[in-house]
Amino acid sequence: MSKYEERAKCLRADETFQYNCAQAVIIPFAEDAGLTEEAAQRITANFGGGMKRAATCGSIAGGLMVLGLFGVDDPKTVAKYYAKLKERHQDYLDCANLLRLNKEQGGEKKPHCDAMVYECVELVEEILGDKLSNKPD
Repeated sequence: MSKYEERAKCLRADETFQYNCAQAVIIPFAEDAGLTEEAAQRITANFGGGMKRAATCGSIAGGLMVLGLFGVDDPKTVAKYYAKLKERHQDYLDCANLLRLNKEQGGEKKPHCDAMVYECVELVEEILGDKLSNKPD
């Protein structure tokens, strides 16, 4: 398990503060991207719960923010990020439909959201590749 995924798991397990899905994706990468944890937490405060209105999944939005922090904003790479997620989730990227599909399959909300966080962290790591390989563990 990478240090990023390990940190995301710690954040999602923290019972003293409820980190939303976007926060749990961006905070593990914040320091390596030159951003304080507090700044990352504040930037993503309104992105949990699908931007607080069941729109784009906060984990997905958090992943896009991480890519941007590392200078990855070309349309081809962003499209690849979306395509992989859509492929895995029946073409849905919005919180409402992702949660609906999960519920229809008998899943509970928190484990589903946790899994989305870890999936987005892993996908971001895959895309960033060499940009992260020079960072100490």
